[in-house]
Amino acid sequence: MPTLAAYLIVVAVWATTPLGIKWSGDAMAPLAAAGVRMGIAALLGLVWLWWKRQPLPLTPRARASYLAALPGIFGAMGCSYMGATYLPSGLVSVIFGLAPLLSGLMMQCLPGSVRLNAWHWGACVLGLLGLMLVFDESLAQLLAGGDMGDRGIGLLWMLTAVTLFAGSGIAVQRVGAGLQPMQQTVGGLLISLPCYALAMAVTGQAPVWSGDVRGLSAILYLAVFGSLLGFYCYFQILSRLPAATVALVTLITPVLALLLGNLFNGESLGVMVLAGALLIVLALSLFLLGDHKVRRAVKRLEASRVAA
Repeated sequence: MPTLAAYLIVVAVWATTPLGIKWSGDAMAPLAAAGVRMGIAALLGLVWLWWKRQPLPLTPRARASYLAALPGIFGAMGCSYMGATYLPSGLVSVIFGLAPLLSGLMMQCLPGSVRLNAWHWGACVLGLLGLMLVFDESLAQLLAGGDMGDRGIGLLWMLTAVTLFAGSGIAVQRVGAGLQPMQQTVGGLLISLPCYALAMAVTGQAPVWSGDVRGLSAILYLAVFGSLLGFYCYFQILSRLPAATVALVTLITPVLALLLGNLFNGESLGVMVLAGALLIVLALSLFLLGDHKVRRAVKRLEASRVAA
């Protein structure tokens, strides 16, 4: 698949996924909806591999890569489904937009990583301020001696999700198994299924359909496009493009998701939450500008070494 087409598909899928997750909760319990989605996607992925005559590698490095994808496919997605029961779909996407900032911070602990510059750190501070505005009402309730409320619980689920997602993306790149995108996708999906089954058993969330047709359609849409095609294109651009270019997706999709949530689900956010969301989007812009400056500095350094 051409890189541009894969990139645009990722943007479209990620922008519509939060709304699909929100609607899925009307058809099944959150973890059940996520597990059914991944199961359908894994089955379709196996058919794809059989049709393309691609094996599913089981070498030690391939297995390590599948395990590296597990925190994203099971942990991040499971937490996202739980968080979406408490939050508007647009806000789910905004919090997920913090992934590049978290990835950059995590990379500082790994050898051989590019160090963050002043632009990056400024973006992290701005993103934190935006997050505080989004959390404002929940923190006020907590400090007053009450509980965090639904929004606070949902935000904690989403912060866990985006942390797992960011860490998983770094881990897959670090393993560098050289798998085809669909091999990586199907391997990660298959290894997530026992985890979803165990989570459903522990929480008692059986995969029972409530009768909601829109929710069931959302599950099927996410299985085909959100899990299979979306992950396939994501792993493809992850292997072809610089991390900063991939991160641009998380800058575009929150804005689109907010619009979609308002248009199709009647979601409206308070002034403080919208201000926080705007700060987070600005933080992402600043962070990506920092990446651009780092790449330019590296190129100048390499050019000077060649000239010498």
